[in-house]
Amino acid sequence: MQRAHDQAESWKKMVMRAQSAPGWLSADAPYCDVILSSRYRVMRNLRGFRFPHHATVDELLEISRQVLHAGRGHFEAHRRLTGAERDYLVGCRLISPDFAWQQLGRSVLLDAARECSVMVNEEDHIRLQVITAGWSIRVAKKVAESALGSLGKELVFARDDEHSFVAASPYNAGEGKRLSAMLHLIGLASTKRLPSVLQALPTRGLSVRGLFGESSRAVGAFVQVSASSGSQTPFIGACEHLLREERIARREVSAETIAAKTRRALEFALPSRTLSLADALRVVAWIRWAACAGVPGHVQPRLVDSWLIALEVPGLDGDFEAGRQRARFIRERIEQDLEMALRGG
Repeated sequence: MQRAHDQAESWKKMVMRAQSAPGWLSADAPYCDVILSSRYRVMRNLRGFRFPHHATVDELLEISRQVLHAGRGHFEAHRRLTGAERDYLVGCRLISPDFAWQQLGRSVLLDAARECSVMVNEEDHIRLQVITAGWSIRVAKKVAESALGSLGKELVFARDDEHSFVAASPYNAGEGKRLSAMLHLIGLASTKRLPSVLQALPTRGLSVRGLFGESSRAVGAFVQVSASSGSQTPFIGACEHLLREERIARREVSAETIAAKTRRALEFALPSRTLSLADALRVVAWIRWAACAGVPGHVQPRLVDSWLIALEVPGLDGDFEAGRQRARFIRERIEQDLEMALRGG
């Protein structure tokens, strides 16, 4: 049994090494000390077909055929994914953890830059999203609108009037867009101001989630702020307010304190033979802050950000095995990427 697990993990590592890094990990990332990435998501449904949860297999296959045909030349099509490829794309946040990728009629389109992805027959016929590096929501919107326009040249999208796109969920009907940004608010968390700051966001029509979407919490102070209706101005204003407040809060914490807490996180992680997702995120959060603060012996923050791709390992059998592989990954990254820190920097 152990040998089978080790072989599966070796295969997964080989797949991850072969995959292109997602575009949001680019070094050209404005304000990436606080805002890791920006996302613009939009849904569409094709006229004349039922929503995926009511459609027949034949309908789903025809929808997939039409979308893949419309995306040729602009996207790379994936009709079948291995478990390792699926886990990698989930970690990159290019597909949803809940996407029924093994069922008939489901497929994924990816652009060459790994910024734009399209899930075919998820909740809606088309879930197109663009994730760009750092604080760059306007860039994400431009890329998304270009990709959607390319698909729309050959596809007819369903509307219930001149201004409203229909959706499987009534909450998504209308423009069908969702804007979000992934922030690391560890300074606000350390100064005990994060809860009050986050509680104010829903009053502005914004929602708050953790790193892995709706079912996750803001562990490690990784926070996803989203807006799905109205003007994008309140969303942009809120994110820029959080950026300013986080930078102010970080200045209140000394480099010595950051270094000491990061050292304790390393001392916790290194001997651990299993790590929960929450514990791994907390460890990475402190290493990331130390990197942003320029603590001696630490690597660039974007390298630490790349670790986040491998922390959620849903394809493994059971929480214990997932925790074991997660602990091994974190230990390897600490020993290899933070070698200077382990020697005392």
